[in-house]
Parts: sequence; C-alpha cells; structure tokens
Amino acid sequence: MKNEMWSGRFSEASDELLKEFNASLNIDKALFEEDIKGSIAHASMLESCAILTSDELKAIIKGLEQVKSEIEQGRFVFDIKDEDIHMAVEKRLSEIIGSEIGGRLHTARSRNDQVATDFKLFVKKSHSELILFLKELIATIISHAKEHKNTIMPSFTHLQHAQPISFSFYILAYAFMFMRDIKRLQNSLELADFSPLGSCACAGTSYATNREFSAKMLDFKDIMPNAMDGVSDRDFALDLLYDIAVIFTHTSRLCEEMILFSSSEFGFLTISDSFSTGSSIMPQKKNPDVCELIRGKTGRVYGNLISLLTTMKALPLAYNKDMQEDKEGLFDSVKTAKDSLIILNAMLKEIQINKNNMLNACKKGHLLATDLADYLVREKNIPFRRAHFIVGNVVAQAEKQGIDISEIKDLSKIDPIFDEKAMRLLNFENSLNSKQSEGSSSVKSVEKQIQILEDFLKKISQ
Repeated sequence: MKNEMWSGRFSEASDELLKEFNASLNIDKALFEEDIKGSIAHASMLESCAILTSDELKAIIKGLEQVKSEIEQGRFVFDIKDEDIHMAVEKRLSEIIGSEIGGRLHTARSRNDQVATDFKLFVKKSHSELILFLKELIATIISHAKEHKNTIMPSFTHLQHAQPISFSFYILAYAFMFMRDIKRLQNSLELADFSPLGSCACAGTSYATNREFSAKMLDFKDIMPNAMDGVSDRDFALDLLYDIAVIFTHTSRLCEEMILFSSSEFGFLTISDSFSTGSSIMPQKKNPDVCELIRGKTGRVYGNLISLLTTMKALPLAYNKDMQEDKEGLFDSVKTAKDSLIILNAMLKEIQINKNNMLNACKKGHLLATDLADYLVREKNIPFRRAHFIVGNVVAQAEKQGIDISEIKDLSKIDPIFDEKAMRLLNFENSLNSKQSEGSSSVKSVEKQIQILEDFLKKISQ
C-alpha cells in the first residue's frame, strides 16, 4: 500500500528500509513550532492573495493550532512513514479539517522552501537565546572585575611569568571575547534575516503570491531574492555553527585556565563544591568537571561545523537530499552551547579568588623587569636594547642569589646606573598603575574597560 503523500507518480510502495533511511522525523520534529508558525503565515498570505478563502484560512489556522496543542501535550502520534515534521503536520491537519481544505495549504510552496524557512526560524531564535546567555556571562565577569581591580596576580606569556596585572584586567579579557561573540551572532542574524518561503521547489510559482507578506508575518527583514538560492542556501546554519565554534574557542581557553588556576600548583582560585566532583578512589580529590566537560565539548561543536561544511561542499543547485543532514549537528551545537554557557556562568558566580596566593606568585619570575627597563629608557635616555641588556644582568644576579628582583635591597650594587628612584619601581601596585596606554592594566584603564562593556550591554538591551 502506498501511504506517502507524494506517491502518485510511483507504481510500487517504498521499501521499509528506504522509509527508515529516508525519514528525518526523529530529528526535525523539534521544528514543530516553526513549521506550524510558517504554515499559518503561508496560509494567511494565500488568503490575502485570494488563493484561499477566508473560511478556508480560519479552518487551517484552527486545525494547525490543534496540531500544535496535541504535540505540546504529548498526544500527537509521530509515524516514521510521514518522513518529516512537515508531512506529519500536514497529514494530521487533513485528518482534523478534511483533505479538501487541508490539501490546499501546500499550494504555492514546496517542502524545499518550507524546511528552509522552518530551519531559519529556529536559527534566528537560537541566535537570540545565545546572545542572552552571553550577556549574562559578561555581567558576571563585570561583577568580578569591579571587585578585584586591585587584586594583583601574574600575567603569563608562553605560560611563563610575564608582568603584574590585576584579576580584574585578566578576567575582562574574556568579557571582550564574549562581546565579540555577541557581535558575531548579531552579524550572522542580519545575514539570516531573509525569508525563503515562497521559493517553492527551486523556480518560484505561477501563482500570484506575495512573499513579502509572509516574510513580514514571520518577522523576516526581507525575502531571499532568488528562489534557487532560497531553497539551497545553508549559509545561515554554517554561520551559526561557526559562531558557536568560536564561542567554544573562548570558553575552552577560560576553562583551561580555571582548571590550572584552581590546581594546588597555582591555588589562585577555588571552584565551589557545587560545581566540582570527587574521585571514586582518592578521598581528597576535588575535580573541576564543569570546566573539563566544556573544554571537551569543544571538539563536538568543531566537528558539527566541519560536518556541515563537508556536506555542502560541491553540492549542485538546488535542493539535494544531502541537505537533510543539516539539522542534527546544529541542534546538538545549539543545545551544547546553551547548556555550557548557563553552567559556566553559574560556576563563575561562585568562584573564590585567593588574593594572597596570587600576590605571592608575583614574587616569582621577576615580573618587574620590564618596569626597570622602561625606567632606564625614560629617565636615563638610553636605547631600549641596552636597557634590556642591563636589566637582564640584574635578573641573572638575582637568580644567582636565589631571589626575585622584587627582593633586591640595592640595585646600585649591581649596576650604578640605578638610583633610589629605581628602587621605588620594585613594587607590584606601582607597576600595575604605571601603565598609561589605552587598554592597559592600570586601575584607571580597567574602569574604562568596564564602562565600555556596561555601555555595550545597555545598548543591546534597548
């Protein structure tokens, strides 16, 4: 028996293996809200163009709302024979209002533009949700930054001690990464804000439709101007997958440092017990599993991006069944990103900053060496390369004595070029606030950075 809604051209029923292999219903049923919303907009457009009557539109909308209610309440029976959510909804609609009216809904559209529209609506919604979670994460970072403008810690290059900074300055670096992530999502959302609905299979339709009507009803900025591009484009999905991949590049870096900084070797911070786990054999263990899992999930979201890029590579126009593989990876990346941002934010709110450990760590690695070199250039008017050599010798002498240069009692005994003014530079707080360039580690600069972020959050919340 041929049950498929498209089976009129076929003389034989589909093989059961094909039905299972061909179906996407188990994946794309997540789009039921978008599918019903898109169908209501399409039907409303058809009525506005006198292709449907007012009574037919009312019946279709009422039936679609019943289908939505049945799905939400768990009463809808999903049948793999329906292939996808689009066919499942349309079949149930025809059962409710009759096939004579229900069958008119698909006039002037194809599953090709229907699925592209549903998918775009989901992607647009996902952009907005991710932006919200990133805003909350930035707000948490700002709260730490305000509290720790004078909490001194070492910075690192090559994971070696570099210069003194504040914890505020350190953590704000991630806030600016997440700010760029929001801007990237906003840019991608703008590119995705064009409706493919009404493109039909690939060449448009002979009906006198109004695509702008349905686009406006679905809150799209405009329509896709080329029908073939409308049904075959998946740039919007690739853009979101890329945006999420970059988000995880940033979160994985932050999580890696949370793992390092919470270890016994660093002891810079303590992760709350609420967001840690223990060992099945070692009673003393406290593992930073949240950070490790986010770091690990980065591989999954990278893989989802590469998977769709590979699927879309060299596909001929227009729609191809390959493109059915576009949703599972994206759904996974969106859920992974939302879950990870939520728990990362919750964990960061509860971290404890160990100020003394951070300050004590500054007394290793000769963090004030650059300050001495800059002093020689500025006060003694010597070339920086010579200053670099002189201070390098100071570091070498300190190493021989087994001390940090911040512990030297008299620099002039090492080199007479140094005076009492130079000795006053051997102070971490002075080093922090001596920076005058924009974007530096001084308290004044940090306060300006906080203001930039707060202004940004305020602007995008309006």
